[in-house]
Amino acid sequence: MNLYSAFRDAFPKDLDQVCLETDKGREVTYRELDEASARIAGLLHKHAVQPGERVTVQVDKSPEALFLYLGCLRAGVIYMPLNSGYTAAELDYFLGDARPSLVVSAPKGFAEMQLLAAKAGCRTVLSLDADGRGSLTDEAAKSQPVNAIAPTSADDVAAMLYTSGTTGRSKGAMLSHRNLVSNAKTLVEAWGFTKDDVLLHTLPIFHVHGLFVAFGCALLSQAKMLFHPAFDADKALSAMDRATVFMGVPTYYTRLLAHAGLTREKVKGMRLFVSGSAPLLAETFSAFHQRTGHHILERYGMTETGMNSSNPLKGERRLGTVGFPLPGVELRIADDQGKELPKGETGIIEVRGPNVLKFYWNNPEKTAAAFRPDGFFITGDVAKIDPDGYVVIVGRASDMIISGGYNVYPKEIEAVIDLMDGVGESAVIGVPHPDFGEGVVAVVRTLPGKAPPSEVEIIAALKKELAGYKVPKKVLFAEDLPRNAMGKVVKADLRKANAKLFA
Repeated sequence: MNLYSAFRDAFPKDLDQVCLETDKGREVTYRELDEASARIAGLLHKHAVQPGERVTVQVDKSPEALFLYLGCLRAGVIYMPLNSGYTAAELDYFLGDARPSLVVSAPKGFAEMQLLAAKAGCRTVLSLDADGRGSLTDEAAKSQPVNAIAPTSADDVAAMLYTSGTTGRSKGAMLSHRNLVSNAKTLVEAWGFTKDDVLLHTLPIFHVHGLFVAFGCALLSQAKMLFHPAFDADKALSAMDRATVFMGVPTYYTRLLAHAGLTREKVKGMRLFVSGSAPLLAETFSAFHQRTGHHILERYGMTETGMNSSNPLKGERRLGTVGFPLPGVELRIADDQGKELPKGETGIIEVRGPNVLKFYWNNPEKTAAAFRPDGFFITGDVAKIDPDGYVVIVGRASDMIISGGYNVYPKEIEAVIDLMDGVGESAVIGVPHPDFGEGVVAVVRTLPGKAPPSEVEIIAALKKELAGYKVPKKVLFAEDLPRNAMGKVVKADLRKANAKLFA
């Protein structure tokens, strides 16, 4: 089983059919995809990169970046994409930990990357810019194509992605060909992808959402892609009347809602809007439906597992939930000992299935700690299952606050604050408190030109809805909240900035 074989088997008979079109009008056919990836495989062979070795990639989004990914798959080497925003200190850790055989870098920071790669013992560093030019493509053009597809086993590693590292050092999640093939095929079926679809692709491709979910679904279904380098509300809306599917993070949807061009007429040809990578606010979900007539489909996944659950394609897409477990994925809510809890009780999501990674890179201790003896993976996400079977995410176990001996889940408080008039979004954190151990603090993002409720008003409203120990002891206000590349609020930064609030 090789993921590239699965993609290649799904290609149309006419390889001159267009696979993707860039925002500048460039068309890439399946033939170009196949031939370019074969040349990349030849380049890897030329540089003696062996199956199972790592190729680290920090580049801008381009068709050539996809060719590189596919070339790695067909050569049996491990593709390791890195966020284009990582700093030198972060890169130093990733390269030193992964020890890649080859690194591909954007021109910006190339000299620095060469130094870091040399320090990590890497043999070769090549360049690739946003227009698909660089030493990588120059060398590939001169390389002898390797048309054969490496005979990898299902459990051989296809890709290595570092987790976000919100607590401690980032871990390298090793995703196998089985993990990626099974999850992509499941999503094609669950979301009804066909060759008649056109996917508007504006996500980054260093992440599960943009690379494995969006790109994987498109290739396995022959859906054409409108391939944009990044999300831009103007460009996305101008392309939407040619698309049928859009995948985004919640920030994309709030930016679309802020655009006067988002109308029912503009999206009349769309059949599906998908959101993930961060929680979707109730306000966004409702406002989008009112403006467009579409209910956004929210799903739940993570780096280590791909997608685990999804609201239904046909049926109620329930606000505040991430739907039902996907076919082939077992999902349970368990206590801290791994005992399954009754429906309605809050605990940790644990999952088991062909989508779940086998291990973390060079980290047997973390790997062992992540799995139960019966093979269930401990996600660290806190949730419950409602009476109808929908999964409701409460938050991250690492975000849980222990105040006065009571467990407080931020999501429960945020859900109440976010519905208040004048509130853009909230983030609830725990910071050191001399009496309670941790004090509950709410940080509220204000809306431009609209007065938010006062601290007193927010606390009074919460006291009517929640137990006293859950009510924040402080409410702070900010024009924006710190976020990572996928739009998730970085609560660690908020905790650090307010560590002495109760000192």
